[in-house]
Amino acid sequence: MTINILAVGDVVGQTGLSFLKEHLKPLQRLHGVSFTVVNGENANVVGITPTQADAIFNAGADVITLGNHTWTRWELQPYLDEKARILRPANFAPQCPGRGDATFTTPFGPIRVINLLGRFSLNDNTDNPFPLVDNLLADNQTRMVLVDMHAEATSEKRAMGYFLNGRVSAVWGTHTHVQTSDEQILSRGTGYITDLGMTGPAESVLGIAPEQSIGKFLGDPPRRYEQAKGPGKLEGAVFTVDTDTGECTSVERIRIM
Repeated sequence: MTINILAVGDVVGQTGLSFLKEHLKPLQRLHGVSFTVVNGENANVVGITPTQADAIFNAGADVITLGNHTWTRWELQPYLDEKARILRPANFAPQCPGRGDATFTTPFGPIRVINLLGRFSLNDNTDNPFPLVDNLLADNQTRMVLVDMHAEATSEKRAMGYFLNGRVSAVWGTHTHVQTSDEQILSRGTGYITDLGMTGPAESVLGIAPEQSIGKFLGDPPRRYEQAKGPGKLEGAVFTVDTDTGECTSVERIRIM
């Protein structure tokens, strides 16, 4: 049999949280979704609090993945140890709170989710995600494996897709907040998209007020990011996965505005 797995792009600010709360469950029903992974690392615009993580779970997420802003909110650190369903990148140092790789029991069989952080222009104080995930998968017994590659460079994300082709069910990119149009099934049955996009203010620059982003490029003094005003959107992708083989049979981009 096959199941539909929904991956939702980075949730940004209160607009993203509210839009997710309103639209996620209807979207799951519409597409017959059995399992949902949401990247939530920007729910506080930069970082995420435990209260915001709970809101994402209440909206319908099965798993939350994070990224380079994981440590922005100190109060999240004990939450990462307490909650098995929120993942931080696996290539942070092993003494860091939480986990970056977990397997979840579902009515359709176990589903493994791995969260990785790219190093190009983001954080070179992490383990190389390529040999790390290679080691994680060395003795893998789980058919359905999903990988969130949170990275800046499209080349690093695409390279990870091909590196894991045939070894995991799906690889998707997060972080850049701009949905790409390269959804595909790679040659050995791995579903792939370079970036899911963003769940947050539709009229924005990556969720931030456009005038603030323009000012940054003009050289204005740094200041705290401000969420853009206006209506929201939700972006992501639905991966159809064969529960017996773990292969992806289709990928569909999703956008609600």
